[in-house]
Amino acid sequence: MCGTEACLIKSSPVPCAIPETRENVTLINWDTLINLDHGDPVMYESYWRKMGNRCDITFSGYQSLSYFANAKNLCWFLEPKLEEEIKRLHNVVGNAVVDDHCIIVGTGSSQLIQAALYALSPTHEPEPISVVSAAPFYSSYPEVTDFVRSGLYKWAGDARNFEKDGPYIEFITSPNNPDGVIREPVVNGAQGILIHDLAYYWPQYTAITSPAKYDVMLFTVSKCTGHAGSRIGWALVRDKEVARKMTKFMEISTIGVSKEAQLRAAKILGVISDSCLDSTLENFFEYSQSHMTKRWQKLREVVKGSDLFTLQKYPLQYCHFTRDFYESHPAFAWLMCKGSEDDLEKILKGHNIQTRSGKKFGSDPKCVRISMLSRDEDFNIFLQRLMSIQGLTNGN
Repeated sequence: MCGTEACLIKSSPVPCAIPETRENVTLINWDTLINLDHGDPVMYESYWRKMGNRCDITFSGYQSLSYFANAKNLCWFLEPKLEEEIKRLHNVVGNAVVDDHCIIVGTGSSQLIQAALYALSPTHEPEPISVVSAAPFYSSYPEVTDFVRSGLYKWAGDARNFEKDGPYIEFITSPNNPDGVIREPVVNGAQGILIHDLAYYWPQYTAITSPAKYDVMLFTVSKCTGHAGSRIGWALVRDKEVARKMTKFMEISTIGVSKEAQLRAAKILGVISDSCLDSTLENFFEYSQSHMTKRWQKLREVVKGSDLFTLQKYPLQYCHFTRDFYESHPAFAWLMCKGSEDDLEKILKGHNIQTRSGKKFGSDPKCVRISMLSRDEDFNIFLQRLMSIQGLTNGN
Protein backbone atom coordinates (compact mmCIF):
# COMPACT_ATOMS: atom_id res chain seq x y z
CA MET A 1 0.00 0.00 0.00
CA CYS A 2 1.05 3.61 -0.40
CA GLY A 3 3.10 5.32 2.27
CA THR A 4 1.59 7.84 4.66
CA GLU A 5 4.71 9.44 6.14
CA ALA A 6 3.77 12.88 4.80
CA CYS A 7 0.15 12.71 6.05
CA LEU A 8 -0.43 14.65 9.27
CA ILE A 9 -3.73 14.00 11.01
CA LYS A 10 -5.47 14.87 14.25
CA SER A 11 -3.86 13.34 17.31
CA SER A 12 -7.12 11.97 18.68
CA PRO A 13 -7.30 8.12 18.51
CA VAL A 14 -10.64 8.46 16.70
CA PRO A 15 -10.38 11.71 14.74
CA CYS A 16 -13.48 13.63 13.74
CA ALA A 17 -14.35 13.03 10.11
CA ILE A 18 -15.32 16.66 9.52
CA PRO A 19 -12.69 19.24 10.43
CA GLU A 20 -14.32 22.39 11.83
CA THR A 21 -11.47 24.78 12.51
CA ARG A 22 -7.81 25.26 11.71
CA GLU A 23 -7.01 24.61 15.37
CA ASN A 24 -8.45 21.08 15.60
CA VAL A 25 -6.91 19.59 12.47
CA THR A 26 -3.45 19.75 10.95
CA LEU A 27 -2.57 20.08 7.32
CA ILE A 28 -2.70 17.15 4.92
CA ASN A 29 -0.32 16.43 2.08
CA TRP A 30 -2.83 16.35 -0.76
CA ASP A 31 -0.23 14.87 -3.12
CA THR A 32 -0.25 11.55 -1.28
CA LEU A 33 -2.18 8.79 -3.06
CA ILE A 34 -4.72 7.09 -0.80
CA ASN A 35 -5.19 3.60 -2.21
CA LEU A 36 -8.60 2.21 -1.26
CA ASP A 37 -8.81 -0.13 -4.25
CA HIS A 38 -7.66 -3.30 -2.53
CA GLY A 39 -9.36 -4.78 0.51
CA ASP A 40 -6.07 -4.92 2.40
CA PRO A 41 -7.25 -5.46 6.01
CA VAL A 42 -4.59 -3.41 7.82
CA MET A 43 -7.29 -1.86 10.02
CA TYR A 44 -6.91 -4.88 12.28
CA GLU A 45 -3.28 -4.11 13.18
CA SER A 46 -4.35 -2.05 16.19
CA TYR A 47 -6.18 -4.98 17.78
CA TRP A 48 -3.42 -7.51 17.21
CA ARG A 49 -0.79 -5.14 18.58
CA LYS A 50 -2.77 -5.04 21.81
CA MET A 51 -2.75 -8.84 21.92
CA GLY A 52 1.02 -8.77 22.37
CA ASN A 53 2.58 -12.23 22.24
CA ARG A 54 -0.65 -14.23 22.56
CA CYS A 55 -0.39 -15.28 18.91
CA ASP A 56 3.30 -16.14 18.94
CA ILE A 57 4.32 -19.57 17.68
CA THR A 58 7.76 -21.19 17.43
CA PHE A 59 8.98 -23.82 14.98
CA SER A 60 11.99 -26.05 15.50
CA GLY A 61 14.05 -27.18 12.55
CA TYR A 62 12.82 -30.78 12.74
CA GLN A 63 9.12 -29.90 12.68
CA SER A 64 6.72 -29.97 9.72
CA LEU A 65 9.04 -31.86 7.38
CA SER A 66 6.39 -34.22 6.00
CA TYR A 67 3.94 -33.40 3.22
CA PHE A 68 1.27 -35.04 5.37
CA ALA A 69 -0.58 -33.51 8.32
CA ASN A 70 -3.08 -36.34 8.80
CA ALA A 71 -2.87 -39.18 6.28
CA LYS A 72 -6.22 -40.58 7.48
CA ASN A 73 -8.09 -37.36 6.73
CA LEU A 74 -9.71 -36.80 3.34
CA CYS A 75 -7.87 -33.44 3.20
CA TRP A 76 -4.56 -35.03 4.18
CA PHE A 77 -2.60 -31.77 4.38
CA LEU A 78 -5.06 -30.07 6.77
CA GLU A 79 -3.42 -29.54 10.16
CA PRO A 80 -5.58 -31.11 12.90
CA LYS A 81 -5.18 -28.02 15.08
CA LEU A 82 -6.49 -25.74 12.31
CA GLU A 83 -9.45 -28.07 11.73
CA GLU A 84 -10.20 -27.97 15.45
CA GLU A 85 -10.04 -24.17 15.67
CA ILE A 86 -12.13 -23.65 12.52
CA LYS A 87 -14.90 -25.81 13.97
CA ARG A 88 -14.62 -24.12 17.35
CA LEU A 89 -14.85 -20.59 15.92
CA HIS A 90 -17.87 -21.38 13.74
CA ASN A 91 -19.60 -22.90 16.76
CA VAL A 92 -18.76 -19.87 18.93
CA VAL A 93 -19.99 -17.37 16.32
CA GLY A 94 -22.86 -19.50 15.01
CA ASN A 95 -22.37 -18.45 11.39
CA ALA A 96 -22.01 -21.89 9.79
CA VAL A 97 -22.84 -25.54 10.41
CA VAL A 98 -19.66 -27.61 10.37
CA ASP A 99 -20.56 -30.99 11.85
CA ASP A 100 -21.71 -32.65 8.62
CA HIS A 101 -19.18 -30.94 6.32
CA CYS A 102 -15.63 -31.74 5.29
CA ILE A 103 -13.06 -28.97 5.78
CA ILE A 104 -10.72 -28.25 2.88
CA VAL A 105 -7.91 -25.77 3.49
CA GLY A 106 -6.57 -23.63 0.67
CA THR A 107 -4.07 -20.89 -0.08
CA GLY A 108 -6.66 -18.19 0.47
CA SER A 109 -10.17 -18.37 -0.91
CA SER A 110 -8.86 -17.66 -4.43
CA GLN A 111 -7.41 -21.16 -4.70
CA LEU A 112 -10.55 -22.62 -3.17
CA ILE A 113 -12.68 -20.91 -5.82
CA GLN A 114 -10.68 -22.63 -8.54
CA ALA A 115 -10.77 -25.94 -6.68
CA ALA A 116 -14.55 -25.72 -6.30
CA LEU A 117 -15.03 -24.94 -9.99
CA TYR A 118 -12.88 -27.92 -10.89
CA ALA A 119 -14.69 -30.26 -8.50
CA LEU A 120 -18.22 -29.19 -9.43
CA SER A 121 -17.86 -29.06 -13.22
CA PRO A 122 -19.22 -32.01 -15.25
CA THR A 123 -16.40 -33.88 -16.99
CA HIS A 124 -18.30 -35.38 -19.94
CA GLU A 125 -20.26 -32.40 -21.27
CA PRO A 126 -19.68 -31.29 -24.89
CA GLU A 127 -18.91 -27.71 -23.76
CA PRO A 128 -17.74 -25.97 -20.56
CA ILE A 129 -20.32 -25.34 -17.87
CA SER A 130 -21.41 -21.69 -17.52
CA VAL A 131 -20.33 -19.81 -14.38
CA VAL A 132 -22.42 -16.79 -13.33
CA SER A 133 -22.96 -14.35 -10.47
CA ALA A 134 -25.43 -11.51 -10.06
CA ALA A 135 -24.01 -8.04 -10.77
CA PRO A 136 -22.47 -6.28 -9.05
CA PHE A 137 -20.34 -9.40 -8.58
CA TYR A 138 -16.90 -9.87 -7.04
CA SER A 139 -14.52 -8.40 -9.61
CA SER A 140 -12.16 -11.41 -9.56
CA TYR A 141 -14.77 -14.02 -10.51
CA PRO A 142 -14.46 -13.49 -14.29
CA GLU A 143 -10.66 -13.49 -14.22
CA VAL A 144 -10.31 -16.46 -11.87
CA THR A 145 -12.83 -18.46 -13.92
CA ASP A 146 -11.25 -17.83 -17.30
CA PHE A 147 -7.59 -17.41 -16.37
CA VAL A 148 -6.46 -20.96 -17.23
CA ARG A 149 -8.95 -21.26 -20.13
CA SER A 150 -10.29 -24.50 -18.72
CA GLY A 151 -12.29 -26.82 -20.91
CA LEU A 152 -14.51 -27.58 -17.90
CA TYR A 153 -15.99 -24.16 -17.10
CA LYS A 154 -16.23 -20.62 -18.46
CA TRP A 155 -17.48 -17.24 -17.28
CA ALA A 156 -21.00 -16.41 -18.54
CA GLY A 157 -21.58 -13.05 -16.84
CA ASP A 158 -24.45 -11.58 -14.86
CA ALA A 159 -26.73 -14.24 -13.37
CA ARG A 160 -29.73 -11.97 -13.90
CA ASN A 161 -29.25 -12.18 -17.66
CA PHE A 162 -28.56 -15.93 -17.79
CA GLU A 163 -31.24 -17.85 -19.67
CA LYS A 164 -29.37 -20.86 -21.05
CA ASP A 165 -30.84 -24.30 -20.40
CA GLY A 166 -28.80 -27.00 -18.73
CA PRO A 167 -26.29 -27.08 -15.86
CA TYR A 168 -24.58 -23.95 -14.53
CA ILE A 169 -22.59 -22.83 -11.51
CA GLU A 170 -23.69 -19.73 -9.61
CA PHE A 171 -21.58 -17.83 -7.08
CA ILE A 172 -23.62 -16.36 -4.24
CA THR A 173 -21.49 -13.90 -2.29
CA SER A 174 -23.23 -12.95 0.94
CA PRO A 175 -22.68 -10.35 2.26
CA ASN A 176 -21.90 -9.30 -1.27
CA ASN A 177 -18.60 -7.88 -2.43
CA PRO A 178 -18.79 -4.99 -3.44
CA ASP A 179 -22.12 -3.66 -2.08
CA GLY A 180 -22.57 -5.58 1.20
CA VAL A 181 -26.09 -6.80 0.36
CA ILE A 182 -27.30 -10.19 1.63
CA ARG A 183 -27.70 -12.44 -1.41
CA GLU A 184 -29.81 -15.42 -2.46
CA PRO A 185 -29.57 -17.48 -5.69
CA VAL A 186 -30.82 -15.61 -8.74
CA VAL A 187 -31.08 -18.13 -11.59
CA ASN A 188 -32.87 -20.88 -9.62
CA GLY A 189 -32.57 -23.38 -12.47
CA ALA A 190 -33.21 -27.08 -12.01
CA GLN A 191 -29.60 -27.98 -12.83
CA GLY A 192 -27.91 -25.20 -10.90
CA ILE A 193 -24.84 -25.84 -8.76
CA LEU A 194 -24.25 -23.24 -6.03
CA ILE A 195 -21.06 -21.97 -4.39
CA HIS A 196 -21.68 -19.75 -1.37
CA ASP A 197 -18.82 -17.32 -0.82
CA LEU A 198 -19.21 -16.27 2.83
CA ALA A 199 -15.92 -14.43 3.31
CA TYR A 200 -17.72 -11.52 5.01
CA TYR A 201 -20.29 -13.45 7.04
CA TRP A 202 -18.73 -12.42 10.36
CA PRO A 203 -20.20 -10.23 13.14
CA GLN A 204 -18.07 -7.14 12.47
CA TYR A 205 -19.63 -6.81 9.01
CA THR A 206 -23.20 -8.06 9.29
CA ALA A 207 -25.77 -9.60 11.61
CA ILE A 208 -25.43 -13.36 12.06
CA THR A 209 -29.07 -14.24 11.44
CA SER A 210 -28.66 -18.04 11.30
CA PRO A 211 -25.96 -20.67 10.79
CA ALA A 212 -25.24 -21.08 7.07
CA LYS A 213 -25.77 -24.64 5.88
CA TYR A 214 -25.01 -24.98 2.17
CA ASP A 215 -23.30 -27.61 0.07
CA VAL A 216 -20.14 -25.56 -0.57
CA MET A 217 -19.21 -22.60 1.67
CA LEU A 218 -16.01 -20.56 1.35
CA PHE A 219 -14.31 -18.61 4.15
CA THR A 220 -10.97 -16.84 4.48
CA VAL A 221 -8.72 -15.74 7.32
CA SER A 222 -7.97 -12.44 5.59
CA LYS A 223 -11.43 -10.95 6.08
CA CYS A 224 -12.22 -12.75 9.33
CA THR A 225 -9.05 -11.86 11.28
CA GLY A 226 -7.19 -9.46 8.98
CA HIS A 227 -4.25 -11.81 8.35
CA ALA A 228 -4.34 -11.63 4.56
CA GLY A 229 -0.61 -12.30 4.29
CA SER A 230 -0.96 -15.79 5.74
CA ARG A 231 -3.01 -16.83 2.67
CA ILE A 232 -5.29 -19.27 4.47
CA GLY A 233 -8.87 -20.01 3.48
CA TRP A 234 -11.15 -22.94 4.03
CA ALA A 235 -14.17 -24.55 2.42
CA LEU A 236 -16.96 -26.40 4.20
CA VAL A 237 -18.12 -29.09 1.78
CA ARG A 238 -21.04 -31.43 2.38
CA ASP A 239 -20.45 -33.96 -0.41
CA LYS A 240 -17.37 -36.13 0.17
CA GLU A 241 -16.79 -36.71 -3.53
CA VAL A 242 -16.71 -32.94 -4.16
CA ALA A 243 -14.35 -32.56 -1.20
CA ARG A 244 -12.14 -35.30 -2.60
CA LYS A 245 -11.93 -33.57 -5.99
CA MET A 246 -11.12 -30.23 -4.36
CA THR A 247 -8.36 -31.92 -2.38
CA LYS A 248 -7.02 -33.42 -5.60
CA PHE A 249 -6.91 -29.95 -7.16
CA MET A 250 -4.80 -28.72 -4.22
CA GLU A 251 -2.56 -31.76 -4.49
CA ILE A 252 -1.85 -31.19 -8.18
CA SER A 253 -1.47 -27.40 -7.98
CA THR A 254 0.53 -26.91 -4.78
CA ILE A 255 0.82 -30.34 -3.02
CA GLY A 256 -1.07 -28.99 -0.05
CA VAL A 257 -0.88 -25.78 1.97
CA SER A 258 1.95 -24.42 4.11
CA LYS A 259 1.92 -25.96 7.59
CA GLU A 260 3.48 -22.86 9.12
CA ALA A 261 0.67 -20.69 7.75
CA GLN A 262 -1.95 -23.17 8.90
CA LEU A 263 -0.59 -23.35 12.44
CA ARG A 264 -0.33 -19.58 12.67
CA ALA A 265 -3.94 -19.31 11.49
CA ALA A 266 -4.99 -21.93 14.04
CA LYS A 267 -3.35 -19.95 16.83
CA ILE A 268 -5.07 -16.72 15.73
CA LEU A 269 -8.50 -18.34 15.38
CA GLY A 270 -8.01 -19.83 18.84
CA VAL A 271 -7.26 -16.42 20.32
CA ILE A 272 -10.41 -15.01 18.70
CA SER A 273 -12.56 -17.78 20.16
CA ASP A 274 -10.93 -17.24 23.55
CA SER A 275 -11.68 -13.52 23.36
CA CYS A 276 -15.38 -14.31 22.85
CA LEU A 277 -15.50 -16.63 25.85
CA ASP A 278 -13.07 -15.04 28.33
CA SER A 279 -14.30 -11.76 29.84
CA THR A 280 -10.74 -10.77 30.76
CA LEU A 281 -9.86 -10.46 27.05
CA GLU A 282 -11.06 -7.80 24.64
CA ASN A 283 -13.64 -9.46 22.40
CA PHE A 284 -12.26 -9.39 18.84
CA PHE A 285 -15.64 -9.11 17.15
CA GLU A 286 -16.92 -6.43 19.52
CA TYR A 287 -13.76 -4.40 18.94
CA SER A 288 -13.95 -4.83 15.16
CA GLN A 289 -17.68 -4.16 15.02
CA SER A 290 -17.23 -0.95 16.99
CA HIS A 291 -14.44 0.15 14.66
CA MET A 292 -16.48 -0.57 11.53
CA THR A 293 -19.56 1.14 12.98
CA LYS A 294 -17.61 4.32 13.73
CA ARG A 295 -16.12 4.39 10.24
CA TRP A 296 -19.50 3.97 8.58
CA GLN A 297 -21.02 6.66 10.79
CA LYS A 298 -18.30 9.08 9.73
CA LEU A 299 -18.66 8.23 6.06
CA ARG A 300 -22.46 8.57 6.14
CA GLU A 301 -22.12 11.91 7.91
CA VAL A 302 -19.85 13.16 5.12
CA VAL A 303 -22.17 11.90 2.38
CA LYS A 304 -25.38 12.99 4.14
CA GLY A 305 -27.11 15.72 2.21
CA SER A 306 -24.59 15.52 -0.61
CA ASP A 307 -25.67 16.58 -4.09
CA LEU A 308 -22.95 14.39 -5.59
CA PHE A 309 -22.71 11.10 -3.66
CA THR A 310 -24.99 8.47 -2.18
CA LEU A 311 -24.41 5.17 -0.35
CA GLN A 312 -26.08 1.78 -0.18
CA LYS A 313 -28.52 1.46 2.73
CA TYR A 314 -28.94 -1.64 4.92
CA PRO A 315 -31.82 -2.84 7.11
CA LEU A 316 -31.59 -3.57 10.82
CA GLN A 317 -31.39 -7.31 11.50
CA TYR A 318 -31.26 -9.32 14.69
CA CYS A 319 -27.80 -10.81 15.30
CA HIS A 320 -27.74 -14.06 17.25
CA PHE A 321 -24.07 -13.55 18.12
CA THR A 322 -24.40 -10.08 19.66
CA ARG A 323 -28.03 -10.67 20.71
CA ASP A 324 -29.00 -7.28 19.44
CA PHE A 325 -30.26 -5.59 16.28
CA TYR A 326 -27.47 -4.58 13.95
CA GLU A 327 -27.14 -2.65 10.71
CA SER A 328 -24.55 -4.04 8.30
CA HIS A 329 -21.22 -2.23 8.15
CA PRO A 330 -19.54 -3.96 5.21
CA ALA A 331 -15.83 -4.17 4.46
CA PHE A 332 -16.44 -2.09 1.34
CA ALA A 333 -18.50 1.03 0.67
CA TRP A 334 -20.44 1.06 -2.60
CA LEU A 335 -20.32 4.78 -3.38
CA MET A 336 -22.61 6.04 -6.14
CA CYS A 337 -22.55 9.30 -8.08
CA LYS A 338 -25.85 11.18 -8.39
CA GLY A 339 -24.75 13.48 -11.15
CA SER A 340 -24.29 13.14 -14.88
CA GLU A 341 -20.62 12.21 -14.58
CA ASP A 342 -20.12 8.69 -15.90
CA ASP A 343 -16.79 7.76 -14.31
CA LEU A 344 -16.65 8.15 -10.54
CA GLU A 345 -13.34 6.28 -10.33
CA LYS A 346 -11.78 8.96 -12.55
CA ILE A 347 -13.26 11.78 -10.47
CA LEU A 348 -11.81 10.40 -7.25
CA LYS A 349 -8.47 9.57 -8.85
CA GLY A 350 -8.22 13.25 -9.77
CA HIS A 351 -8.10 13.88 -6.01
CA ASN A 352 -5.51 11.13 -5.39
CA ILE A 353 -8.08 8.59 -4.14
CA GLN A 354 -7.64 5.20 -5.78
CA THR A 355 -10.83 3.10 -5.89
CA ARG A 356 -12.24 0.29 -8.07
CA SER A 357 -14.76 1.16 -10.77
CA GLY A 358 -18.21 -0.38 -10.89
CA LYS A 359 -17.37 -1.55 -14.43
CA LYS A 360 -15.09 -4.23 -12.95
CA PHE A 361 -18.04 -5.59 -11.00
CA GLY A 362 -20.30 -5.81 -14.05
CA SER A 363 -22.04 -2.62 -12.95
CA ASP A 364 -22.22 1.12 -13.64
CA PRO A 365 -19.09 3.32 -13.83
CA LYS A 366 -21.02 5.84 -11.72
CA CYS A 367 -20.28 3.47 -8.81
CA VAL A 368 -17.00 2.65 -7.10
CA ARG A 369 -15.94 0.20 -4.41
CA ILE A 370 -14.03 1.73 -1.52
CA SER A 371 -12.17 -0.33 1.06
CA MET A 372 -13.23 0.38 4.64
CA LEU A 373 -10.31 -1.64 6.02
CA SER A 374 -7.42 0.81 5.64
CA ARG A 375 -5.43 2.35 8.47
CA ASP A 376 -7.09 5.16 10.41
CA GLU A 377 -4.88 7.87 8.97
CA ASP A 378 -5.66 6.91 5.37
CA PHE A 379 -9.37 6.59 6.08
CA ASN A 380 -9.60 10.01 7.71
CA ILE A 381 -7.67 11.66 4.88
CA PHE A 382 -10.09 10.02 2.45
CA LEU A 383 -13.03 11.53 4.33
CA GLN A 384 -11.50 14.97 4.28
CA ARG A 385 -10.82 14.76 0.56
CA LEU A 386 -14.38 13.60 -0.05
CA MET A 387 -15.55 16.68 1.83
CA SER A 388 -13.38 18.88 -0.36
CA ILE A 389 -14.79 17.34 -3.56
CA GLN A 390 -18.31 18.05 -2.35
CA GLY A 391 -17.31 21.57 -1.41
CA LEU A 392 -15.88 22.21 -4.89
CA THR A 393 -19.03 20.80 -6.48
CA ASN A 394 -21.36 22.88 -4.31
CA GLY A 395 -19.24 25.93 -4.99
CA ASN A 396 -19.76 25.48 -8.72
